[in-house]
Amino acid sequence: MKKLFILSTIALSVSLASCDKFMDINQDPNSPSVDAITTDMLFPAAEMNLAGSYGDFLRITGGYFAQHYSQQFGTSNYIDYSRFEMSATRSSSTYQYLNARALGNLKTVREKAVASGDYATNLAATALWAFTYQVLVDCYGELPYSQSFSGNPTPKYDEGADIYAGVIKELEDALAEPINSQTCTNFLFPDKNSASWVQFANAVLLKLYMRESGVADVQSKLDALVAEGNFPDSDVAYTNWTNEAGHMSPFYAEEFATNWGSTQVNLIGNIAIIRTMQERNAAGDIVYTDGRLAKFFAPNSAGNYTGGVSGTNFSTSEGDQKSTNYWNRPVASYDMPVYLITVSETEFFLSEYYAKKADAGQAKAHYEAAVAASFASAGASGAADAIAHWPYEQANYKKCIGLAKWIALAGTNNYEAWCEMRRLGYPTFGSVSGTQLYNETSHVYNPDLYQAGTLYTPIQVNGSLGSNKVLQRFPYAESSSTRNANAPKQDDTVYGTPVFWAK
Repeated sequence: MKKLFILSTIALSVSLASCDKFMDINQDPNSPSVDAITTDMLFPAAEMNLAGSYGDFLRITGGYFAQHYSQQFGTSNYIDYSRFEMSATRSSSTYQYLNARALGNLKTVREKAVASGDYATNLAATALWAFTYQVLVDCYGELPYSQSFSGNPTPKYDEGADIYAGVIKELEDALAEPINSQTCTNFLFPDKNSASWVQFANAVLLKLYMRESGVADVQSKLDALVAEGNFPDSDVAYTNWTNEAGHMSPFYAEEFATNWGSTQVNLIGNIAIIRTMQERNAAGDIVYTDGRLAKFFAPNSAGNYTGGVSGTNFSTSEGDQKSTNYWNRPVASYDMPVYLITVSETEFFLSEYYAKKADAGQAKAHYEAAVAASFASAGASGAADAIAHWPYEQANYKKCIGLAKWIALAGTNNYEAWCEMRRLGYPTFGSVSGTQLYNETSHVYNPDLYQAGTLYTPIQVNGSLGSNKVLQRFPYAESSSTRNANAPKQDDTVYGTPVFWAK
């Protein structure tokens, strides 16, 4: 059940097609003419549609596909996600929010901003435009881009690599414009500081370049960007939420605000992340606890950490697991941030950049800075212990970075964790399967079999994907492809077909 989150009356979803440009002075101010529509009206609507989808649906699905989340007993809302499944209808409304409402409004903002010489607003809108297209490409692989918003009802689907190249060029061009002391009204940076947008745009470019780097030659661009070093020094996130219906952080409102429609307890911590952040020996004794664990997941009623198993919702009548108090829910609050990019993510990308250049010293320094930044964001202590427990190794830099990033993103950005798992190839699958961790016939639960820092094949896994494989992409959204004859044909092999940067 997807809700559209709107923050106050200024977050309008304006449809230009419905506006009458010949309205008189008695016109309803809530239905302005085309000429009267300003970037200040459209920008908040675009931002809230991005935040609502990225911070809720994609956080939930990313959490299941990254094995940060599993399904609570007795509920079935997301049991398909826990089995690495996604349908064309499940993501359809989210695609609409991100495409028609976020990108559509951002396109108009960009056009109006350029026409008026407001290059700061153009940069801000272009940074979010590139970010949103990145999100959609990383979901679907291909989608309309070059013919989008052109009035063509059947736009062609562009290759993901071409879309990346296109939005990178648009963002590079926007950064080259003379913004100087111009400002931009927005929710992401309420102080209207154009310098903050430059840093955010650079961080987006760094992510885009790094995802391209395995399949395209972007070394010179990376070298110049890293040499400039102008990245955000604090996490970039939407934080403007209040404790009232329609104004709460979207993930919390959807899954935790029982006084506003959330009636089922769906999400619990997955054994993969729980038992990685709190390791036990063969006897079941705790030998290591990550300081961020209590910041990411709440302990159960006994003060302990357990972990659900992907692919099942457990028995409602057998064992301790039948109690909702037995499991660990994600920590959430009405004002929890919707993170677009964190300092930790940027530092991990920089670590990888230097690792590829065989500069082990810089790679190690940025790796450790990334872990430390993750702890700082969580408000947790113990970064040095985590670094000692998962030390940087130049010879295995993808494994080190992939695993550490997977842990760090478990509490901030589960969607990006799923993306980076697919790109870096870590964490990998261990030797234990979901059916060994929990037997649905005997109801025997064997959490001590789990191997820290690994994935496992879910119970009743998506048969089209198979064992020891991560879901690679979503099928094209129904709202995008159903009436578009140019939509490429897909069959069940789509689930295992990587997007361009993971091939």
